[in-house]
Amino acid sequence: MILTKKARALFNPEMYQGWGNMRKYFEGWYFKVVNASGTRAFAFIPGISMEVSGESHAFIQVLDGSMKKSEYHTFDASLFKPSENKFELELGGNFFSPYRMALDLPSVKGDLEFSGIVPWPKPWYSPGIMGPYAFVPFMECSHGIVSMDHGIRGSLTINDEVIDFTGGRGYIEKDWGHTFPSAYLWMQSNRFASEGISFKASVARIPWLTGSFTGFIAGLWHDNKLTRFTTYNGSALRKLAFTDTSAELEMENKSCSLKVRAPLDQATGLAAPIEGMMNSRIEESMTSVISVTLTDKKTGKTIFSGEGRNASIERSGDTSVLIPR
Repeated sequence: MILTKKARALFNPEMYQGWGNMRKYFEGWYFKVVNASGTRAFAFIPGISMEVSGESHAFIQVLDGSMKKSEYHTFDASLFKPSENKFELELGGNFFSPYRMALDLPSVKGDLEFSGIVPWPKPWYSPGIMGPYAFVPFMECSHGIVSMDHGIRGSLTINDEVIDFTGGRGYIEKDWGHTFPSAYLWMQSNRFASEGISFKASVARIPWLTGSFTGFIAGLWHDNKLTRFTTYNGSALRKLAFTDTSAELEMENKSCSLKVRAPLDQATGLAAPIEGMMNSRIEESMTSVISVTLTDKKTGKTIFSGEGRNASIERSGDTSVLIPR
């Protein structure tokens, strides 16, 4: 039974992946919602934490990007109830799926519906954003995209304030494994001048057998097309540079080059996993504006150029080890 659940989940990375795990494991989903005007941005992160000792708990983190505040709500692990057949999660009166999020927390209550979901492609030979690395059993941390971009309908009451998210944009991704990378840069925005545009990128140090390597994933959803730059599809990380206030990266695949500039704004602390325990800290900003340019290598023509508002950015660890040599 467990093997059947694990096999089904392997080819559907948005689903719960932790069937049979009892120790040294975490899994969490990142639901980002931004209202139509872009004045309010939140992330809601439901998940499960299993310590090396076997103790476990479920949680929902709340990140208020505009106010730069976060909360961590703890639940008994028995209340964590993922579906065996699709991505749906019930957690102590709260509900999460690609199409709906219902919250019943002390500080947040309400129901949001999502439409026009844009998943990352998942052919059988390359299930999701991890590509062939999805089949590697000893990965420290795996990553998945549930929806690059979607519309929102509904409202939430947050600290007694009713916030209408109708007409806003949403984004959903996830992580699972036992520990976040020792060093990484992650960024995301799907609030550009026009709807239907979404960008995400991450660069991380990945443990591998007797050593480690720098892995990267980036995707730009534009004109109903996903342009991908990944470690496993022949792309190259040409540049990664940091100042005290910004990060720049350049990637290229066989046909396109990508340039990104991301200001590093004031960030808010979130809990993060080490050996399955949520006792580490990372810092995330949700108020940056990232500049993205996609160019056709053959013609030199600009395919896309724009600024993504309400951008989420995390920089963690000694990111100098990520810089191409």
